[in-house]
Order: sequence, then structure tokens, then C-alpha cells
Amino acid sequence: MISSCDHWQANPPVLVVMGVSGSGKSTIAAALAKDLEWSFIEGDELHPPENIAKMSSGRPLSDDDRMPWLKQIAHWIDARRQAGVPGVITCSALKRSYREFLAKGRVGVIFIYLKISIEAAARHLQCRHGHFMPPSLLPSQFGVLEEPTAEEGVIVVGAERPVQVILDEIKADLRARGSS
Repeated sequence: MISSCDHWQANPPVLVVMGVSGSGKSTIAAALAKDLEWSFIEGDELHPPENIAKMSSGRPLSDDDRMPWLKQIAHWIDARRQAGVPGVITCSALKRSYREFLAKGRVGVIFIYLKISIEAAARHLQCRHGHFMPPSLLPSQFGVLEEPTAEEGVIVVGAERPVQVILDEIKADLRARGSS
């Protein structure tokens, strides 16, 4: 079982499931947390009301807008680490600087990038209802996206496959990391 790795008992991991809107972050993160029996939070719940209002009106967020949100995500990660428990959180983490901010000084933070085409993400968004982020902002997300590089050590998985296939791939990668 992944949660029993000796390496992780000292430094329980926090998984940050990242990607553009419509990549399946919430679905994959919730399923992963359930399978692993780890705590989970939807990162969008940590957005300040001003960010939600801005996105709801069809305006993309700036770096300055995102910083209070990223600080809240970092706080959630720190709380898991201080409690010595693993966790799973969603966060678009579109720019390398955002990922560096969230990982800085935080042992055990692992990013999982759900790689998806703009066409597939747009199809997913057409089926999503009740979310504050309108599909019209998808091109701006792809415009801002700085895909992770190999040196970042991010788990990259294709998001245009069945959920179980994606979960199995992620868990296999996590097992390999936990045994090293």
C-alpha cells in the first residue's frame, strides 16, 4: 500500500493535482484521495471571493490575483505536513513560478500534471455546470500554461483516458517514488 512506505512515514506526501480547467483535476484528485484514504480539498474552495467574481465575469486572473489563493493552498499543504498526514489538493499551478512557490521548503510535495488538449478540455467544460469559471477563459489558461519540465520531477499523465487508467498510472509512479 502506498501510504505505508517507510520513506513517507517521516515525510507524508501532499499531492497537487494540476492542469488547466477541464483537465479532470477534481475527478482525479477526489478518486485518488479516496483510493489512498488521504485527506482531500478542492483548491478552488480556497479562492478569495474577489477571484471568483472576476472569473465569473469572464476575466482571467493576474499573478497578483492568484497570490492570495496560492498562499491559502500553501497553508493547507503546511497544515498537512505539520499534522504528519498525507493529502491531495487541486490547483491549476499553470506557471512554474506558482509550482516553485508551493514546493519551496516543503518536502514531499508532488505535482501531478493532467496533460490535455484544448479541444478535449473544451469538451469537458461543455458538460460542467455550476462552476464559476466559464469555458470562455480556457484559451487564457492555455496561454498562461508553462508545462512542467523533466527537471521539475512532476508526474505527467495524459488526461484524455479513462479515470481508472490515469489513477493506476499515478499510483504506480507514487509507489516507485516511495520505494526509492
